[in-house]
Amino acid sequence: MKKLSVFVLAALIFGCAKNTEPIVVSPEEFHKSVDKVTEIMIHDIFSPPVASRIFAYPNIAAFEIIAKQNDDYLTLSGQVRELQSLPEPQADKPVNYQLAALIAHMDLSRRLIFSEQKMATFRDSLYTKWQSQNEAEFEASKAYGLQVADHIAEWMNGDNYNQTRTMPKFTVNTDDPSRWQPTPPAYMDGIEPHWNKIRPFVIDSAGQFKPTPPPPFSMEEGSDFYNEVKEVYDISNEITAKGDESEEIQIAQFWDCNPYVSVTRGHLMFATKKITPGAHWIGIVKIASRKTDSDFDKTVYAYTKTSMAIADAFISCWDEKYRSNLIRPETLINEHIDDSWKPVLQTPPFPEYTSGHSVVSGAAAIALTDIFGDNFAFDDDTEVAYGLPIRSFNSFNEAADEAAISRMYGGIHYRTAVEIGVNQGRALGRFLLENLKMVKDPELASN
Repeated sequence: MKKLSVFVLAALIFGCAKNTEPIVVSPEEFHKSVDKVTEIMIHDIFSPPVASRIFAYPNIAAFEIIAKQNDDYLTLSGQVRELQSLPEPQADKPVNYQLAALIAHMDLSRRLIFSEQKMATFRDSLYTKWQSQNEAEFEASKAYGLQVADHIAEWMNGDNYNQTRTMPKFTVNTDDPSRWQPTPPAYMDGIEPHWNKIRPFVIDSAGQFKPTPPPPFSMEEGSDFYNEVKEVYDISNEITAKGDESEEIQIAQFWDCNPYVSVTRGHLMFATKKITPGAHWIGIVKIASRKTDSDFDKTVYAYTKTSMAIADAFISCWDEKYRSNLIRPETLINEHIDDSWKPVLQTPPFPEYTSGHSVVSGAAAIALTDIFGDNFAFDDDTEVAYGLPIRSFNSFNEAADEAAISRMYGGIHYRTAVEIGVNQGRALGRFLLENLKMVKDPELASN
């Protein structure tokens, strides 16, 4: 009996000690949280603009918590539009700020997706682990993380997103031959025609980086616009003649990132599921963070800055898309040049000018270069999960240029939309860097 009592006492002491070990949150756990959000977004099929919003707000929630306890980072309050300072945690509670940051990220992500239970299952598995390590620290951190999630959610709900859900669908202008028409095979309505009404994060307005207009519409042979249409047709025929192994087709497929690809089999039509262009660049954030062995705080910083650049880039790009409302190459080539022609990639359901991939890639590349440095070589394995091989780049800007030209190779954009678009994104990215101070020491960003 005496030996048994000693054993029980030792077990109790051991159990208590185990339940008070400090909780260490790794960068990999944050990567996994972001990956889970991406996985669920693919399942739920969010449009590229909406997906950019889903990435940005949870990252901001996490970053603001990090900035509250790490003097190397500066709060976004007063810099990002209408964002107020975070509430204070209870002074007598043992808050682990990195843990609270991840909890806020997961909770806000859960609110922004459709399949909430998938995120809740992921979250609960981590909750169980953390609670077993240190219940008091976990509960205090959880309480503060959820408090911050509520705070960011209240700010988020003022960005006009909910109002745009009730606005009318885009009206197709069939009287003007230059205006966008729905494209095969699904002939979907134009998505997110009111996205320019979403509150930006850093840029002054949706129209701040309004690009120069495309060439005047004319299908007269020899006109600048006709030459652009014909160039898409000629390039497409040239690269398809080489076969599916051609470099241009591989580039087009690697950067496709179209969550709306429709497949027809017999009488059935269904969608294949892919990441959005913003999600591809979020994947590159993970690659760069891992390569540099970035700690938890810098990892959150990298995701946050890049996701804000991507989100504002979509607002800027979509503002121009529905202003110029330009018809896609596929429609004009079928009507005027070759009625049997099909693009290498399926044309996405919104107007042509400017290229969304180009604008978003330009902005993301500027943000990532500021964080990790120029001439940052990396192997991009983001598309391996979708059956595509790794592509290697010498810099983020090189990747952005390839992402942009991929849209011409794919047959879904004219050259002007690509070249003007990537410059539009880079100008926006530079504005973000000039007007957003997230680190006290600029050297910290690239170390």
